[in-house]
Amino acid sequence: MVLSALDFVLASKKREIIDLQQLLQMGQLVGAVSQLIHVLQRERGSSNIYLCSQGEIWGDQLSERALQVQLAEQAVNQHLIALDLSGHALNGHTVANASRLFSRIATVLHSLSTLPPLRQQIQTLNISQPDAMNHYSEVIRTHLALVFEAADTSGDPTVSRALLAMFSFMQGKELAGQERALGAAGFAGQYFDEHAHQQLLALIEGQERCFQTFTEFADPRALALWRQQIRADSSEFERFRRIACTCTTTNAEACDMALRWFDVTTVRIDAMKTVEDVLEGILMECCRQRIRDAEVSCALQQQEIGQMPQQDNHYAALIPPQLSRAILELVEQQSRQLQALDAELAGLRTTLAERKLVERAKGWLMQYQGMTEPQAHKTLRDMAMNQNKKLPQIAEAMLSVAEVLARKGI
Repeated sequence: MVLSALDFVLASKKREIIDLQQLLQMGQLVGAVSQLIHVLQRERGSSNIYLCSQGEIWGDQLSERALQVQLAEQAVNQHLIALDLSGHALNGHTVANASRLFSRIATVLHSLSTLPPLRQQIQTLNISQPDAMNHYSEVIRTHLALVFEAADTSGDPTVSRALLAMFSFMQGKELAGQERALGAAGFAGQYFDEHAHQQLLALIEGQERCFQTFTEFADPRALALWRQQIRADSSEFERFRRIACTCTTTNAEACDMALRWFDVTTVRIDAMKTVEDVLEGILMECCRQRIRDAEVSCALQQQEIGQMPQQDNHYAALIPPQLSRAILELVEQQSRQLQALDAELAGLRTTLAERKLVERAKGWLMQYQGMTEPQAHKTLRDMAMNQNKKLPQIAEAMLSVAEVLARKGI
């Protein structure tokens, strides 16, 4: 059998539909991970209060928080079951970047397996608040890395923008969750040292940075809702935040202050989750609409091809000029569409690549230098300012040095 140009035109369109269906599934996985992160953040904050109150506050809530996380884990697992570990996914079609994606999933599952012993340590007060918080934050970081990998697998500009907006917002929400947990620890212990002040300020700056990126890529509906949430932030929250960032000790009853701070910040973070849910809905809608558009386009192409006179492929040179022009026009139309997508995607790919470099460099600093995420970002930012270079350039240079050190066994 001899294949014609038209066969490959149709194959290209069908492959586009398959890729979009995979993105839809990845979007559904991202939504489940979003919920899991949300309940993990809440468990982290509750554990902070329990530890800093020496077990006097919220001991009865620890098991409830753990159950919420376990239920969210089950929802994520349902989406993972659809992935074929041989490197294929839905309907037997290969997943883009399956190796990196599966590696991220393995890291996520391993991090979740560390939670039961952590909970036991917390319950028996055999772990410090900073160590427990860092453990939860690392688990959450692995989940965010999975979301970022999903964004990096997208070959559709519209879906890529939606994923990048959602990832940036989730990252900002995680920093807000860390602020809640750190503030809860300080209010429960009635003490904020200079290190805590600097951590809180870095978390606030980090949130602003992430939400700024979100605004660059967000759908107008999500952006409008977010701006509405910003205007609704309570003066009580700002008052608590000023106390946490500027005061060394708190005079009010520790239990009341800690619980009130947790309630106020939880209202704020729950409002963020509302925006996150809207972003998830937009992502799903975007994937489904792109699938519908591609299916309609494929059907039209098949109809056009079906109306063309059939020619013997062995005598292609005898194709009438009118038919030849029709085939050429169809091929060129497909080519123009793909070129337009590639041009739009190139800018997003650059943004994703730069973000990936920065995230990897921060991860290295956190793993080998014991830094928190805000501290790692500040280190990279300060180096960039001192050397008058862009953040991705500094991140790339740092990773190159890290690679050399690793080869030398240092």
